[in-house]
Amino acid sequence: MHAKTLRKLINDKEILIAPGGYDGLSASLIQQGGFNAMYLSGASIAYTRFGRPDIGLVSMNEVAETLAVIRERVDFPIIVDGDTGFGNAINTQRTVKLFERMGASAIQLEDQVMPKRCGHLKGKALISKEEMAGKVRAAVDARENPDTMIIARTDAIAVEGFDAAIARAKAYYEAGADMLFIEAPENLEQMQIINQTFNGKVPLLANMVEGGSTPIKAASDLQDMGYSLVIFPGAMVRAYTFMAQEFLASLKENQNTKPYQDRMLDLGGLNKLLGTDEILANGQKYE
Repeated sequence: MHAKTLRKLINDKEILIAPGGYDGLSASLIQQGGFNAMYLSGASIAYTRFGRPDIGLVSMNEVAETLAVIRERVDFPIIVDGDTGFGNAINTQRTVKLFERMGASAIQLEDQVMPKRCGHLKGKALISKEEMAGKVRAAVDARENPDTMIIARTDAIAVEGFDAAIARAKAYYEAGADMLFIEAPENLEQMQIINQTFNGKVPLLANMVEGGSTPIKAASDLQDMGYSLVIFPGAMVRAYTFMAQEFLASLKENQNTKPYQDRMLDLGGLNKLLGTDEILANGQKYE
């Protein structure tokens, strides 16, 4: 159901905005914020669960566990960062099957070698175009639900150049990818060429990373270019971390939380957001 909903949203004229989440609370905040889908970011899992950078430290099972927790909490489409598929084509098939069982609506795969790293960090390395095309075919063959989208990402711009990235994207599209994600275009001209190349053929994903290689644009501007989906994978973590540093500095200086209380929920406010009264009322039916 969620996969079919996602395909409909992708095919709509209005661009789909998918904020990045990483646990049940962030997912519920995204849904309550009025968004129609979310992006489960492997980078954000690394940031929040391990306090480490996005350099390939997160495993397939750790993503699957996080996805299962989120799917229990929210009932809208979840686009899942599947990194490299966590191995070769056979590993990729196992990843697709597992993530589908856990509730993925779409699974993104990329052409970096293992261990991968953030698409906006230097020093990346890629597998061959042919091997990645094989992974895409393997992913398409492995999905049980034909509506589950396979998103093919290439990181070739920073490694092999823009023309090579376009060639790789074409190969992944021909291998059966439902959406293309050409990571880290360096300017608006590259973004426009990407859309001109694939317009009418396959939907395109734009990735907005604060401080990254790609110009930050409004969703409406990206829609005008031709993009169908825009993700903000680590924005919530960066906003949360900025706020947490401010909060801790205030607590250190003032030795209590009073100066910060107008910028935080109290216990009642948090319980209301979490639906505590409704959960307890439901439990009373069985007493």
